Amino acid sequence: MRPSAEVRHPGLLLLAAVLLVAANLRSTISGVGPLLTQISADLGIAEAALGLLAAIPLIAFAAVSPLAHSLGMRFGFSGVVLCSLIALGAGTVWRSLPGAPLNLWAGTVLIGASIAVANVLLPAVIKREFSDRLAVVTALFTAFLSGTGALASGVVVPVSQVPGGEGVLGWRGALLFSGALIPLATVIWLVAMVRSREARAWATPAPDAGTPRAGPPGTAAPAVEPQQAPHGRWGVWGDAVAWQVLSYMGFQAMAFYMMVTWLAPLAHSLGRPEVVAGIDVMLLQVSSLAGSLSVPLMLRGTLARWTPALIPVLGLVAVTGLIAVPLLFPGWVILYGLSSGASLAMSFSLFGLRARTPGAAGRLSGMAQSGGYAIAAVGPVAFGGLLSLTGGWLAPLLLVELTLAAQLAAGLFVGRERQVLTASAPAGRS
Repeated sequence: MRPSAEVRHPGLLLLAAVLLVAANLRSTISGVGPLLTQISADLGIAEAALGLLAAIPLIAFAAVSPLAHSLGMRFGFSGVVLCSLIALGAGTVWRSLPGAPLNLWAGTVLIGASIAVANVLLPAVIKREFSDRLAVVTALFTAFLSGTGALASGVVVPVSQVPGGEGVLGWRGALLFSGALIPLATVIWLVAMVRSREARAWATPAPDAGTPRAGPPGTAAPAVEPQQAPHGRWGVWGDAVAWQVLSYMGFQAMAFYMMVTWLAPLAHSLGRPEVVAGIDVMLLQVSSLAGSLSVPLMLRGTLARWTPALIPVLGLVAVTGLIAVPLLFPGWVILYGLSSGASLAMSFSLFGLRARTPGAAGRLSGMAQSGGYAIAAVGPVAFGGLLSLTGGWLAPLLLVELTLAAQLAAGLFVGRERQVLTASAPAGRS
């Protein structure tokens, strides 16, 4: 039986599946910041202490990311991503259950672990399936991630005030709403697994040895692991380029999660109403979407070498503006969002650009996200600690600036065209 056109050309279906999964990788955690005041009042926990709530997903990212690639290699990338989506839905419901505060914390742990798996495996899927359009698809991936995160940040406070039951939905109902797209993403991902002509190859781990999988017509097949330098005792963890990618990933994530967690309380302290403060967080992430889409344009020609270092400069200007001229708050938020979105797209692009094969991309993604999010997890807690210790916003915002300066320094190194698990040869040379 001759396959249908959809089966013979599954690219759009697969792209839709990848983008819908991406749409759920930030919305369930970006909505927490605007609700910190409500959560604090309801549970009797100081807002500064709730910085730990924002750090829990990052700790889960760090703990689970090293396992994700191995799970994908053992059970198939698509099947593991499907399981992570189901677990993400379960964690979102668990977090919103009334009763003991334990539900909030335990559900957040499950959410973080689920997102970590998809975070690691999707860059490897993109590297394998869209190797000829890597920068563009990665930019779309991060744009969807940022866009839905922005939407969640902007609507959770109004949703929490919608009448429901004996009063209003409250923060629990709003956090449940933040996972509204999870069922759709799960169904489309499952459909893509079943309907795609490449379902069996897609569900099989990325080829690390033997005959490489052919790319799209007219493109060269990707290199395979035997052409690379021996991995050594420590594998990717002993690779200098991998540590540069890890550092860049970690510092950009640390800066972002400090800002997205504490921007609403900062705005509220400046006299902006709670709903407006939530919209400020949405504004940050909407502008992040534009920043994500700009990265493919920046990764062209000689500018590509310096792009990783140039991106955090915008963030430094924005945070300096928040400190020096807070009256221009929305403008600084937009500028920081541009930097943040570009930083995220750059980080995910590096997983493919600094790896020769999908297998190497998966290992690099797992290593960089594990160590990177371990760095990032320090951010919201340290920010909250400085806020409590000093009673003001200057010291915490200076911490954000220090983090962005570290990202800039890492960008100077990671911008060089080197690849992991090779004999330190520049990209494009063998």
